[in-house]
Amino acid sequence: MIKELSQELVDLIFDWGYWGIFILMSIESSFLPLPSEIVLIPAGYLASQGQMNISLIVITASAGSLAGAFVNYFLALSLGRKILKRYGKYFFVNEDALTKMDDFFKKHGHISTFIGRLLPVIRHLISIPAGLARMNLVVFSIYTTLGSAIWAFILVMLGYFIGENQELINEYLHQIIIILVIAIVILGSIYAYYQKRKRSRI
Repeated sequence: MIKELSQELVDLIFDWGYWGIFILMSIESSFLPLPSEIVLIPAGYLASQGQMNISLIVITASAGSLAGAFVNYFLALSLGRKILKRYGKYFFVNEDALTKMDDFFKKHGHISTFIGRLLPVIRHLISIPAGLARMNLVVFSIYTTLGSAIWAFILVMLGYFIGENQELINEYLHQIIIILVIAIVILGSIYAYYQKRKRSRI
């Protein structure tokens, strides 16, 4: 089934070109969590065949991810707090919790957004708390684009060098995710260390 879907996406991307990548990545980043690997790995394979350009794939995918992230961000910004104020008590979310979230994203929204865009599942959801917390839109856009571009580049390179070998792709993708998690833990630890030093100086 996955192989058939991947082939359909290869055909769709080939027919629609970079617009196909933009649309699919917009969907992936917003209301429908379509796995980005079934979009970008086939695109990388097409690049290896000389039918697409790697840089344009990454740029288009990043732009699509940002567009999709904007959907979740603005929905959360405009409707999220109203919904939580009315129904939040059923999920143990109160005004105090929202205030703490606001403070957290004001101080650490950039690193949270960047890291979130590199993690499966979380990458689809990180825009929602950012919108709820009214995170600065420029900062949100920069770190969403940066994280999305790195993730897109990894998947495109995987498709470029491995091609259609689904078993090998799954193996390498699993290893890449583990490496990313380790790198994120290290990055988070360094960030926490410097934040602690910063507070101690104050």
